[in-house]
Amino acid sequence: MDGTALKERGIALALTPAGTTIGVAEHTVLLTLAVCKRLPYADSELRQGRWHINSFRPYSIQLCGRLIGYVGMGRIGREAAARFQAFGTQGRCFDPYAQLAVERERELGLRRVALEELLAEADVVTLHVPSNPETYHLMDESAFRRMRPSAILIHTARGSLVDEAALCRALQEGRIAGAGLDVFEQEPFRPDNPLAAMPNVVLTPHISAGTRAALKNKMRALFTNVQRFFRGEPLENQVDL
Repeated sequence: MDGTALKERGIALALTPAGTTIGVAEHTVLLTLAVCKRLPYADSELRQGRWHINSFRPYSIQLCGRLIGYVGMGRIGREAAARFQAFGTQGRCFDPYAQLAVERERELGLRRVALEELLAEADVVTLHVPSNPETYHLMDESAFRRMRPSAILIHTARGSLVDEAALCRALQEGRIAGAGLDVFEQEPFRPDNPLAAMPNVVLTPHISAGTRAALKNKMRALFTNVQRFFRGEPLENQVDL
């Protein structure tokens, strides 16, 4: 989207975040549980007649009591935190821009920390920031080296946030325990991507917001804004260009 061109032509730009927030937050939890339980691998093995009733115990992770690190506390980060809280987790968050009331942080069981501290402490690191020059390869070699060997990365934001080559090395060398990704540096995802062969990685094809309810909510918000525009009313979720 060329914001400069829109501004020069006097064209307003508005977003429809209501349609995607809940779906992405739910998918964040889904990926986390799937990685913690190695769900796709367990399903595949069972379908091939292999009964791993006890062999997953050394790898399976229980969410209760774990520390979730939220990188980004916008709409999706807050909704994800509310859902993780129901599992009995603790929370740390990093966001130099989002203004979250102290009372709301307390309600969600969060404590705001520096990114370096979050990476070093969290059992689960989940990304909820936009793609821009500041966040490009936010998760790079140095970031993965700060994470715990037992930690997992969950990524439902934008592919450019993660240096996938560095992520693959961290997984192959055991510097982190697993990952769940819905977005990728190159889309569509290529089957020869090394992530596809890793049993401790769960992959989905950029579908976190792809629900019927999300589409309905997004279309409702879009046409409501069209009506507001023609009535001369301020647009909801308008972007400052």
